[in-house]
Parts: sequence; C-alpha cells; structure tokens
Amino acid sequence: MRYAKILTPHGPTYATVEDRDAILYAIAPCPSPEEDPIPSVPFDPAPLDRFTLLPPVRPSKIVCVGRNYRDHAAELGNDVPKEPLLFLKPPSSLLASGSVIRMPALSKRIDFEGELAIVIGRTCRNLGPNDDPNDSIRGYTLVNDITARDIQKSDGQWTRGKGWDTFCPTGPLVSNEIDPITTPVTLTTHLNGTLRQTGSTADLIFPIPELLRYISAFMTLEPGDLIPTGTPSGVGPMQPGDLIQVSIPTLGILSNILAAE
Repeated sequence: MRYAKILTPHGPTYATVEDRDAILYAIAPCPSPEEDPIPSVPFDPAPLDRFTLLPPVRPSKIVCVGRNYRDHAAELGNDVPKEPLLFLKPPSSLLASGSVIRMPALSKRIDFEGELAIVIGRTCRNLGPNDDPNDSIRGYTLVNDITARDIQKSDGQWTRGKGWDTFCPTGPLVSNEIDPITTPVTLTTHLNGTLRQTGSTADLIFPIPELLRYISAFMTLEPGDLIPTGTPSGVGPMQPGDLIQVSIPTLGILSNILAAE
C-alpha cells in the first residue's frame, strides 16, 4: 500500500496512491492512521502533484541517525561511530513536499541530506534479536535532513542546527511496497537537476533491524514515529532559490525550494 496526505476543497484527507503510466495518482480516500484520526473526504482522482501535499506522518518524535554511511562520515572529517549516533528533530520541523524550506537569518550555510526514513506502525519497545522488525514498521518515506551547518558546528550539539521549523521535509508518500531490510534500495539527491548524492541502503553501517533494536532498548517507539536512517556522501550547501529533490523508486520525489527567512 502507498498513501499520501493531501489537501482537498473539503479539507485534508489520506489518499491511496498508485502508479499510472509512471505518474503517481491519488485515487481514493483511505482510512487515516491511528495517530492522526481525521475523517476521509471525497476527491476526484488526479496526479498527486496537482494536490497540495501535507506531511504523510504525524510523529510524536523524529529520531535521526547520524553518520550511518562511511563515506559521509569521511567527507565531514568525522570518525565512523561505534554505536548508532542519534539526535532528535522536533515534529514542528516537518514540511511537506512542494513547500518552502526557510533559511534562518542566523545561518550562512544550509545543507541538504537526503535519507530513507522508517515509519513506525505499532508500539515498539525492547525489540529482541528474534523479533521481526517488519512487525513494527508501517512503511517507508523520504526525508531531507536540512542542517544549518555553521550553527551545528558552533553549538557543539545538533538540536538548533537541525531543529528549525521547515528543516524536516518529508514525503511525498508512505509505502510498504519496498523492503530495504532484504532488498537494498538506492537513494538519489539532485540539486537544481544535478545529481549530488547516490547511496544504497546496502551500505548502511547500522542496518534497519539493528537501529530498531538499539533505539527501542531505551525509548518506546509509537505509531507514526519517524526514523531517518542516515545520509550518503555528497551533502552540500544550498542557496535561496535552489531546488532540492530526494528520490527512491516507489517512494516518489521529495521536492522543495530553499528561500531566505
């Protein structure tokens, strides 16, 4: 199943999404997830890009994984972590595909970081080595872990550098039609149409089952929670007016423009 959250003339609704001749279509209303109980409203089927999109998740928390690709750690001059390196983004940083990323006046360098993200489907705590991680996963989506790199470096910790409003573009949809645990997927990021990042989940330092076991050992994961799994090498700065697009086959294209605050 694939679904998006769209804005219709009758209000927001969740919608089933399918491919029609390689174009993503919103075809019918579908039930909302338990963490975001809104009524389904009718709409006429149309290409997804004709709708105003909303973030397809409503997480209680966004648990991000840093330096989970060796080449990315190296490009920033960092050591490969011995355990998953975690940080949080606030839910207020969520942004839909098609919406504008705002560059804070305090920052002189805003970087893109394209990522595959896990969407939790049921409450998960103390996932064990014999537990199937897929039982806790609703599906996957795309995230752009926008970073004020100068603020991140000056603060020494990452909350402010990564937590500004609009710094977590997510979407355009959620899908359970991929299984990167068993079949790696390839992520790409384009800046103004130029390929800047290519990475396979086969190269994750800490794969998805290990991440879920590590995080759920100390934190209860709840339906809708979002876990971006790390970014491959190729991250870099953006300027106001730049178009940044993150893509994985089946998950569509997460597309946003940067603008000055």
